[in-house]
Amino acid sequence: MVRRSNLPTAAKASRLDAGRAGKAKPRAHTIDDVAARAGVSIKTVSRVVNREPNVREETLQRVLRAIRELNYRPNFSARNLASARAYLLAVLYDNPSDNYIVGVLEGVQSACEAAGYGVLLQPCDVTSPRLIDQVYQMVAQRRVSGLVLTPPLCDHVELLHSLDVDAIDYVSIAPYDEDRGKPFVSLDDRRASHDLTEYLLGRGHRRIGFIKGHPLHGAASRRLLGYMDAHHEHGVTVDQRLIAGGMFSFQSGVECGRRLLHLPERPTAIFACNDDMAAGVLHVAHGMGLDVPADLSVAGYDDTPIARYVYPSLTTVRQPIRSMAQGAVECLIPAIRQRSGLAPEGPITQRFEYELVIRDSVAALPMTTGVAQ
Repeated sequence: MVRRSNLPTAAKASRLDAGRAGKAKPRAHTIDDVAARAGVSIKTVSRVVNREPNVREETLQRVLRAIRELNYRPNFSARNLASARAYLLAVLYDNPSDNYIVGVLEGVQSACEAAGYGVLLQPCDVTSPRLIDQVYQMVAQRRVSGLVLTPPLCDHVELLHSLDVDAIDYVSIAPYDEDRGKPFVSLDDRRASHDLTEYLLGRGHRRIGFIKGHPLHGAASRRLLGYMDAHHEHGVTVDQRLIAGGMFSFQSGVECGRRLLHLPERPTAIFACNDDMAAGVLHVAHGMGLDVPADLSVAGYDDTPIARYVYPSLTTVRQPIRSMAQGAVECLIPAIRQRSGLAPEGPITQRFEYELVIRDSVAALPMTTGVAQ
C-alpha cells in the first residue's frame, strides 16, 4: 500500500533538495530567523520553544506561525523536558469507536493518577498534511512530557521519525512495527483473529464474511491475516467477495453488512474487526428479518461494552484495552524519567493476553464436520 506523505510542504522540499546530487544542503533556519520573522526577541522565541508560561496568546501564535513557515525544528531535548515539565501526557487518537477511546482514556487516567501526571485527550486527523505541525504545536503550548499514540497514529512513519529526531517521548498501543526500540504495548492480534475464525469454522461455517478495519491500522492487517490463516490451515477456500473494507465505525459495519448480506450466496457468519462494526451488521440483519444466530452468526473484536448491550450479545475477542492503556503509561513514564536522569531505566514493552468470549450471537450449522470445535 502506498502511504500518503504527511510531511509539511517546506519539510518535503528541504529533504528533496538535500538529496539531489550536486546540490548544497539548504541552510537550516535558526532561532534568530524565527525571531526576525515573528518580530520578537530571541528570548521570547526561546520561552515559546521551552514551553515557559506567561507568553501572550497573540505573541505565542505569531512565534508558532513563524516556526511552521520556516520549518524550524526546536530541539525538544531531555534538558528542556526536565526543566519545563508539566507532568502531562497527551493521548493522540483518530478512531471512530467511542467505546475504544473511553477504554484507553480510563486506563491512561488510572496510571497517570498513580504517577502524579495529568492527561490531555487530543483528536487528530491521520490524513492531514498538517498533522506533524499540529502535534508539535500542542506539545509546545501544553508543555507535554510524553505522548500515548493509538492506532493508526502509532503507525504513521513520518510522525514517528519526527518524534525520534526531536527526542519527544512516546509510547505506542498495538503498533504494526514493534522493532523501533521504543516503548509499546501489544497483544497477538493475528493469533486472536485466527482463533475466533477457527471457532466459527468449528461451528460448521464455511462462508464466513470478514469486515476489515481502517486500512492504516496495522492491527487491522494482522486480523485479516489471522482470518486467512485459519481458512488455509483447514483447507477452506476464501471467497474474496466475502471480505469487505470497514473503517471501525458502526456506519461502516452497516454498509459492509448490507453488501455482504445481499450477495447471491450470502455468508452464514460474519466476523467484524471490532464490536462497533459487528453491531452495524446486527442492525442490518434485524432490518432484513434475519434471525441471529439462527440465520446468521455474527462475531466482533475488543469486547467493548456494546458487545454486551446489543441483542443478541456478541461473541468476540476480549482485548484488555483499559489494561493495555494503563501498561502504556507504565512503560512511558520510566522512559521519560530515565531520559531526564531522574530514575533508572524500566521495561519499555508489555504484551497482553486475549480471550475468546462466547455469547449468543453464534450458532452451529447443522451437520458440523471437518474441523474440531
